[in-house]
Amino acid sequence: MEDVVLLADPKTPAWDFAKKIQDYIYKTREEEIHLCKLEMTHFRDKENLPYVPENIRKKDVYLIQSSNKRPNDWLAELILTKDLCRSADVNDLIYVLPYIRYQRQDRKDKSRVPISTRAIADAISPGLKRIITMDLHSPEIENAYHIPLDNLHSFPQLVKHLRENHNSDLENLAVISPDKGGVGRADALKKRLVKTEKHYSSDNYSLAMTIKLRDKPGSIEDMFLNGDVNGKNIIIVDDICDSGDTLLWSARLLKANGAKKLLAYTTHALFTKGTKEILDTFDVFITSNTHYDSKKNRGDIEVIDMTSTFAEAIYRAQKGLSVSKLFE
Repeated sequence: MEDVVLLADPKTPAWDFAKKIQDYIYKTREEEIHLCKLEMTHFRDKENLPYVPENIRKKDVYLIQSSNKRPNDWLAELILTKDLCRSADVNDLIYVLPYIRYQRQDRKDKSRVPISTRAIADAISPGLKRIITMDLHSPEIENAYHIPLDNLHSFPQLVKHLRENHNSDLENLAVISPDKGGVGRADALKKRLVKTEKHYSSDNYSLAMTIKLRDKPGSIEDMFLNGDVNGKNIIIVDDICDSGDTLLWSARLLKANGAKKLLAYTTHALFTKGTKEILDTFDVFITSNTHYDSKKNRGDIEVIDMTSTFAEAIYRAQKGLSVSKLFE
């Protein structure tokens, strides 16, 4: 893969993410990929000015972009770097976006609001060959993109982690969706757990959800439980943990209804309110490294490394192989 370049900002977590992808492909496929620095400079008024010091002409460039930035900087850098690469006459440009910003507003829930997912897709898609991401907020988001979008699944790595580290906690387990929109996600995890079952029957797993009522965006007015959790271990599964309020409300409601051990998993951990209350509430909290920054968030949080999944997807995309085979 001598004509392939991984591009990342060395001052962000994306650099370590890209380095692990590079190492994985070399160790498992014996293929070398060059890792190139994306230098992000700024004018005095804080306008972004990306710069690549190396020649990338006629290369297939995979930009690994960190979401651990202010959302507006994240977007501006994607747009400007795309123009940089097109001006440098790269062969193909592929965005590797472990967590895509602005994806929660995927429909109009009231008058005079944007459909942010569509606006972002329109802004970043033109000129790209494809986008590789993980665990979109909803499957319908793919419809906003008119280029190939590989939505990778984190559940294979999550189930492997659970089997290796928390197998005893999976006995008599209820998989919980913290809202009705995530029921499909929770059901997918339940089915994968059943598929990898060795010691218990499929009756070992049940499905439930909490239903939240909001009085305004980001604020919960009330919450109700649909399902039986009495005497069961539970795992709440969600794609994004922003403030953590939904998970905390769910945990209190589940405990009040007789739940035993509390586990939680979110793919993209933003932790905008920190982690203290989360760690005080849950027995086990698991996330991935799609967004989580260990330098900013300290505590007893279990972080699953997803770089092998992204590395396999990049390798397969480059070689014209099936990406979906990763999740069968």
